[in-house]
Amino acid sequence: MSMIAMPAPDQAIIARRGSIVRDLERLIGAKAVIGDEDGRRAFETDGLTAYRCKPLAVVLPGTTDEVSRVLAYCHQHKIKVVARGAGTSLCGGALPAEDALVIGVSKMNKVLNIDYANRTARVEAGITNLGISAAVAPKGFFYAPDPSSQLACSLGGNIAMNSGGAHCLKYGVTTNNVLGLKMVLIDGRVVDIGGAHLDQPGFDLLGLIIGSEGQFGIVTEATVRILRSAEGARPMLLGFGSSEAAGRAVSAIIAAGIIPVAIEFMDKPAIHVCEAFAKAGYPLDVEALLIIEVEGSEDEISALLGHIVTLVQPFAPSVIRISESPEQTAAIWKGRKSAFGAIGRISEYYCMDGTIPLGRMPEVLTKISQICSSYGLRVANIFHAGDGNLHPLILYEANDPDQVEKAELCGAEILKLCVAVGGCLTGEHGVGVEKRDLMRVQFSQDELVMQMRIKTIFDPHWLLNPAKVFPLDGREAAAAA
Repeated sequence: MSMIAMPAPDQAIIARRGSIVRDLERLIGAKAVIGDEDGRRAFETDGLTAYRCKPLAVVLPGTTDEVSRVLAYCHQHKIKVVARGAGTSLCGGALPAEDALVIGVSKMNKVLNIDYANRTARVEAGITNLGISAAVAPKGFFYAPDPSSQLACSLGGNIAMNSGGAHCLKYGVTTNNVLGLKMVLIDGRVVDIGGAHLDQPGFDLLGLIIGSEGQFGIVTEATVRILRSAEGARPMLLGFGSSEAAGRAVSAIIAAGIIPVAIEFMDKPAIHVCEAFAKAGYPLDVEALLIIEVEGSEDEISALLGHIVTLVQPFAPSVIRISESPEQTAAIWKGRKSAFGAIGRISEYYCMDGTIPLGRMPEVLTKISQICSSYGLRVANIFHAGDGNLHPLILYEANDPDQVEKAELCGAEILKLCVAVGGCLTGEHGVGVEKRDLMRVQFSQDELVMQMRIKTIFDPHWLLNPAKVFPLDGREAAAAA
């Protein structure tokens, strides 16, 4: 999508690519450095594939010490740096720049220590989200945040964007499940923040860094909270005659004080595509579908599901189906977890990420449909309904420049709508480049200046993750304030 501007690259840095690559090879070894054009092309984009730019070079360090040496070198020579985990960011958070070095942490993927007695695990930032749960599952534990891309996405990226997932309604997002970090600052210094315990005294630097999108440093290790797996869990499917009815049902469930482990929403276009792909048994004659999962003992599960069925009756569900077996449960979740990929089989899509108050969900869903119709575009809604984190998928033809522009304008209107009803621009994908120029919709100039001054404390020359999060004139505005 061509509407998002990027600053002009530093041609003097680009002209020195050869010598920079040789310096990096001496620092951490030639095998960890990628300088050729074909190799760099593999890192030219992330999950926001409409934007592409080959980086200056790529380094794939294997230790915190190697990250430290590379950052110290970049600081000395004023070279911009983009941290990269698995490259699954949907907002351009890991999009490189022509004059920026990409530091990928994918080789740093080890489990360093597991403390079951204190329910913690210390891991490297390149480990996949699902890899943490896989490491502790034999002892009956799991790591709670579960983004849809959890099979591929890295913990480092989750920390950068404060990622959530289907089960964040009960267990929280990344910031609720990380206890400590090891981070390398731009000048190469290594700092430890937090630890294997709750509520470290002093300023909440951990809360500041999680969700900072690589603006403050590169996280190389984390100590995360692991939880005992529930005794049991079971999902149910609820089908409704309209998206508005489904939205009101969600509000009623939460208002009654019931917190399921997950409440997921799919509208009719999403239901049909996901059923064709996953064969999950989704009903095809409804306008909206809720997947609601509860957990606990069998008695507790039965009582909760029964209470939910009673609560949703005023909204006339035409389908009430409770999973009867582990196989049915797996199929139900396969459909939801593969939703974005299934949509991608039929169309290019622009995946939005905004949050709204639960009570405004029915009207917002109606307005989203109206906005997309006004641009002549279709939309499929798949999102975490329990916490109001919307993910409208705007379908468009990527080879049609007119539709590309319309998709971006349509997405911007949806995000502005989220803010207007009392929500915010992002729930879990982050700001990146996608929402950078909408930050002034969410924040006043004084609020942005305060955020940018914090950025400057950690990164005085603004070398980390350039042209992300803040409007392009942000650095000058912060300096002049």
